[in-house]
Amino acid sequence: MGALLVCPECGHEWEPGAVESGIDEARVIKDSVGNILADGDTVTVVKDLKVKGSAMSIKVGTKVRNIRLVDGVGDHDIDCKVDGFGPMQLKSSVVKKA
Repeated sequence: MGALLVCPECGHEWEPGAVESGIDEARVIKDSVGNILADGDTVTVVKDLKVKGSAMSIKVGTKVRNIRLVDGVGDHDIDCKVDGFGPMQLKSSVVKKA
């Protein structure tokens, strides 16, 4: 399609050098104190979090291991499993890198 490349399955169009030139840069996600987070990090919860559908809440100081960074709903950008609660998404603003 002229100067653009086109995906035959979905129809998405892009310029050939767009990825190499840095147009699609990865988002940098930081914790509550400004440390850069990465997949596989261990973080600590910095405030009590109410959990919908549960009478208990996630307490301050709870360690969450092996996080995965995602583009979640709203500004929930951490996908993880919290011991005693199961899989969920957290905001990076309520955790601190351990």
